[in-house]
Amino acid sequence: MKVVGINGSARKDGNTALVIGKVFEELSKSGIETELIQLADVDMRPCRGCFACKGRGNCVFGDDGFRDVFRRMTEADGIILGSPVYSADVSAKMKAFLERAGVVVATNPGLLRHKVSASVAAVRRGGGMATVDTMNHFMLNKEMIVVGSTYWNMVYGKDIGDVLKDEEGMANMRNLGENMAWLMKKLNDK
Repeated sequence: MKVVGINGSARKDGNTALVIGKVFEELSKSGIETELIQLADVDMRPCRGCFACKGRGNCVFGDDGFRDVFRRMTEADGIILGSPVYSADVSAKMKAFLERAGVVVATNPGLLRHKVSASVAAVRRGGGMATVDTMNHFMLNKEMIVVGSTYWNMVYGKDIGDVLKDEEGMANMRNLGENMAWLMKKLNDK
């Protein structure tokens, strides 16, 4: 089994990557393979709304990095979407990815059906709930199984590494990883 984490931060290896990494630690303990994709490394344009992806299983435009990220997402058994809070919602990179992926899945139903998923947010002050909701709405609308934890899936911090000081937030991420691993194993046993 494999989980792909998609880090929507413009800062590579920042707080969002650290938060996803904490969830990955628990998945790894359960023998689940993990892969981090950092959108900061991916040239990606927004969806053109052409709907030419219908029946093709991926975007028809291959002139940026979207197709590869989306393919890796569809091949995974589980998906973690992570974003920092920018202007009280997901980052522009994550928004572009979700909109484009949303159209591909809407025109090719079932591509993400029953994948185990979770969203996480790195928050400085506010906007965490809207950020998590944006990613959760994408996952719920695409027939994914969304995993929760003991509290909202967000960790507080401003500077890189500050999220590691949020003990409650990090404990929540560990629990999220445990819950995700448990569910994936239960589904895999059937």
